[in-house]
Order: sequence, then C-alpha cells, then structure tokens
Amino acid sequence: MPVAAPALSWLAVAGRSSSSAMTRLMLGRTLERICKGVLLLCLLHFLIMMILYFDVYTQRFDLFSRFNNGRNGSRNNVSGAAGNGHHFYYYNLSRPNATLASYLATGEQLVPTVQPETNQTPSPKPLPPCSENPPGLVGRLLIEFSSQMTMERVQKENPNVTDGGRYTPPDCRPRWKVAIIIPFRHRENHLKYWLHYLHPILRRQRIDYGIYIINQLGEDTFNRAKLLNVGYTEALKDGEYDCFIFSDVDLIPMDDRNLYHCYDQPRHFAIAMDKFGFRLPYAGYFGGVSGLSKKQFLKINGFPNEYWGWGGEDDDIYNRITLNGMKVSRPDVRIGRYRMIKHERDKHNEPNPQRFNKIQNTKNTMKKDGISSLTYRVIQVKRYPLYTNISVEIGKPPPRPFKG
Repeated sequence: MPVAAPALSWLAVAGRSSSSAMTRLMLGRTLERICKGVLLLCLLHFLIMMILYFDVYTQRFDLFSRFNNGRNGSRNNVSGAAGNGHHFYYYNLSRPNATLASYLATGEQLVPTVQPETNQTPSPKPLPPCSENPPGLVGRLLIEFSSQMTMERVQKENPNVTDGGRYTPPDCRPRWKVAIIIPFRHRENHLKYWLHYLHPILRRQRIDYGIYIINQLGEDTFNRAKLLNVGYTEALKDGEYDCFIFSDVDLIPMDDRNLYHCYDQPRHFAIAMDKFGFRLPYAGYFGGVSGLSKKQFLKINGFPNEYWGWGGEDDDIYNRITLNGMKVSRPDVRIGRYRMIKHERDKHNEPNPQRFNKIQNTKNTMKKDGISSLTYRVIQVKRYPLYTNISVEIGKPPPRPFKG
C-alpha cells in the first residue's frame, strides 16, 4: 500500500492534464471554425459588393455612352446649330431603359435638346402685387399748419423719394402708376405742407407715383382746368402713367385710408372739407381732389380749357362724366375728410362771371373744348428732389363781351 499511493496520485494528475489538453484542443478548433465562418461571411459580403458595384458602373457607363453618342450625333448631323459657340446637344431618351440602338431600330426620330447655359444669371423673383388694403396705414391723421416747414426738413423725412418726386414700392407691384398733378401759382408755402404730409401718406399706401407741379407763368387770369390738361400731357411724356390724381395744393387728407389711385369710376376724394363743415356741399360737387384713369380722362375729352378765373370747371367736369355714362365714386365720409390751408383769394383768380352759362352748355362744348384742343408752351421743366416743376404759358382769356 505505501508503494501504490504515489502511482495512483500520478495517474490522477496525468488524467487531469489530458482532460485539460483535450478541452483546449476542442476550444481551439471551435474558434478556428468561427474564424473561418467569419472569413467566409466577409468574402461573401465582398463578392456581393463587387457585383453591385459593377452593375451600377455598367449602368453609368451606358448612360455616358448615350450622352456621348447623342452629342457626337448632334455635332455631325445638325449643321450650323452650334457653330463656333459653346452650345452642346444631348438626346432626351425619356423611355425607361431605352438605348440609342433601340431608338434607331424602331426608326424613331431623335430630337436634340439644347443644354441650358450654366453661366446665365437667374432672373429675379417677380414681386407680389400690392395689397388692396396696405398694412402700414394708420387711419385718422392730425393735420396742423402752425409749425414752420422747410423743404430741407421734408427732404430729410422722405429719403426714398427720388428726383422729380418719384417713388416705387420696393416690396410689391402696384396696380396703378399714378401721376399727381397740382395747378400752381405763388403757393410756395402751401406746397411745403402739402409735400410734408402727402409723401409719407402715398408711401404708406404703396403707390407708384410721381408729383408734377404745373406752374402758370405771368399774371394773367388763372386757369385751373387748363393747367390740369397740361399736367396730364406732360406727365405722359415723363412716364407710362395710367392713373391721374388732380389736387389743389391747399388740401390735405386727414385719413391715409383715402387711397390715391384710380377706380372703376371717376373718383372724387375730397368729399368732406373742413370749410364746408365736413359735408359735401352739393351732390354734383367734384372739386378739390379728383382722380381719373387714362381711359376715363380721354372718354370725357379731358377738362375744359375755357374756364378763366375761379369756379365752374369742376361742375363742367362732373357734367362730362355723367353725360358719358359714368358715375362719380366717393369714399366713406369719415375717410374723405380734408383740411384746407387758410388763405386769401389769389389775385387774378376772381370768380368767373360766365361760369354758370358755360356749365349749362357742357353737352355742346365738351367735344371741341378739352384735351383735343389744348395749346400751351413749356418754358422750363426742372426736377427737384420732391417734385417736378413744369412752368408753362397757357395764353390769355378771350375778351369779355361788352355789356351796354
């Protein structure tokens, strides 16, 4: 027994070592199999990727070959199309998976398409139309004439107005191009206030406009309506206007919602002046500030030229409108309010004693007395920062009939 114990112990140790070696051998074989499996998967993945790659490459090569065939064909067969310029052609094979050979086999005609120039500057995006209700309006305005006014101040207040009193909204496209025409003589102080208030109003209304002061030279009798005809004619020489606003220089709107553009019917803006207690003095009143489109103006043959002195011409204009089948449109009385700059009546603008007889004969005179019979002489046209001044000679009134 003492001799057999060490032998058994050695056998036990040897058995354990053999068992451990077998375990390590089996583990190594397992790992080897796993590595081979992973390697096979990688190889399979690689093969699949190569197949896909060559398939895509083949498609691209086919596309390029179509392009080259089309371009070469266009160069050889389309004589003079490209010349010495930089235009190239390619064939628009719109059929899916079609090739040049398939088109030739079917005998279909290939239409060359011009490749667009890549160096052309893209056209600017068109502006949206201006809103019929401009968002920047403030409504009722405080109008006062007590503070001193200068042209320098008005010019600083309106930096976006260009020479000649022109303005175009930068962010929208107005429907009308408006010429605002003012008959004028010796009213420099009134003009400062008018420009001070009207330029900001017109800009808020998103109006494309120009301002024209029609200055009657000399000291003969004033003729408001004839000066308005002159303004219409001269403004059209300066721009493609399709709307004309005729305004006295001493009238300021008290609400910027009274929009200075043209309407479907001739427009009377100044319907509620402070001097009339903010009421329309009578139904046919058309004085102060009015507006007509070019079509409406020509339909009534413009304004009469034979109203020398104060009064009557606006009633004649109203008659012309109604006699030609049109109606006068007006704003709401709460919006069409105006303040007038107080002043004495101008010299050589006394009331016209013949105005009532002339008004009764509008139907007979409007065809021959108007824009079609206008005569005048331009002496000077000068563009100031806030307006265009046009000085004219319009003649003298005919001698009044002698009353025995």
